[in-house]
Amino acid sequence: MEQTGKNFLIRKAAIEDISRIAEILVFVKRMNYRVIFRNDAVSFGEIQVLPVAEKYSDPEILENIWVYEADGIVKGLIRIAGKEVVELYVEHFFQGQGIGAELIEFAKREHDVKFLWVLEKNADAIRFYEAHGFHITGNRKLEEGTPEYKVMMER
Repeated sequence: MEQTGKNFLIRKAAIEDISRIAEILVFVKRMNYRVIFRNDAVSFGEIQVLPVAEKYSDPEILENIWVYEADGIVKGLIRIAGKEVVELYVEHFFQGQGIGAELIEFAKREHDVKFLWVLEKNADAIRFYEAHGFHITGNRKLEEGTPEYKVMMER
């Protein structure tokens, strides 16, 4: 299913989008998570464009990604699995323009998403999801391979 309006399109990701998806994921993860994890070996060693592109080329991952495209540029993405928002990222340079809001509302409306996990220290993301009807539950778990916790949010 596609959604258009206001000169943008939310559409299923295609293999042709992989390099752009990888760029967004690498850059935004470095910008948002380096301060939380404080692990440059991961931020600049493990998180690199080619390995991320290879991972997200897997059809089982790619088929669950939707991209926000405007002016011919993929500016954000959301990955949905069942009723869960697995990932939502907006290119750093396009943040604050309502792209994340369009993506989360699309997921709620078209996929009836009910929950997601967010890093407990990611206050900006928590505020964003709260503004879109999610609330923190009592569920929390360690982010794999780190000492940091994720909390479940549901609507």
